[in-house]
Amino acid sequence: MSTEESTAGTEGGTPDDHGTLYVVGIGPGLPDHMTKRAKEVIESSEVVIASSLYQEFLRDDGTLLPEEETDDDGIATRDDGFEQEIIRSTMGRQIELARAAFDHVREGKDVAHVSGGDPSVYGKSDLIFKMADEDDATDIPIEIVPGITAALGGSANVGAPLCNDFCTISLSDKWRGWDEIEEKLRAAAISDFVIVLYNCWRNYERAVEIVREERTDDAAVAIVNDAGRADAGRNGESQFITTLGEAADHDDKVSGMGTSLIIGNHETETWRNDDRTYLVTPRGGRDVDDF
Repeated sequence: MSTEESTAGTEGGTPDDHGTLYVVGIGPGLPDHMTKRAKEVIESSEVVIASSLYQEFLRDDGTLLPEEETDDDGIATRDDGFEQEIIRSTMGRQIELARAAFDHVREGKDVAHVSGGDPSVYGKSDLIFKMADEDDATDIPIEIVPGITAALGGSANVGAPLCNDFCTISLSDKWRGWDEIEEKLRAAAISDFVIVLYNCWRNYERAVEIVREERTDDAAVAIVNDAGRADAGRNGESQFITTLGEAADHDDKVSGMGTSLIIGNHETETWRNDDRTYLVTPRGGRDVDDF
């Protein structure tokens, strides 16, 4: 990118009267797992676009004003007079809301478009850039504010399974055909990656069977629900340790969109203390002296 292209307020750059479109990852959504930067951006933006669930989290945290202090037009007014428009996001309105965000930015407003987890890990980031390209909205400043994604939150809940090479694979076939998903699953299994499966409410048993073709049945597996959300998630935070050979038998543990599976590789081990079982994948050295 040239200096001219990247400098605001110059010919060919961002107009000085524009705001900024922030695509903000709030992790699981609770304050302990949201970055300070994410909180500051949401609090200071004139427009916040968020689903009902994320609005609830942000109101409980105090990042957004309570619903009873928001008028029928979605405008919340703080004691200092700052007005913030809060817009409800739904899956069927993503294109419409992206275009509305561009309009607000051109009016000089900062917009916080809220995503759970990290916006670039099966989140909203790619849609924003695609829409900006389609609508010739290269005048819109875009900043991605990262958040803790399910792979990282779930890994922390069950120990240290991602300390060596790992990959994430979405089981949603909404945008990619199952043939492509199967090819990726098989390649990841053969390559001995620790595999984190997203969108396990779709085809998770099918995915497990494919990995079993390339990996031993005693490979450790963690089924993690609503990592980092305690009792505030859709079904409550939980984690369950099993094996690859038995993972498909525990569909009662797969609660929905908040579920991820962490499938260990041949080095992943269980580690136990008096309270619970953890998963650990060594970084490479098998002995402490190797580090």
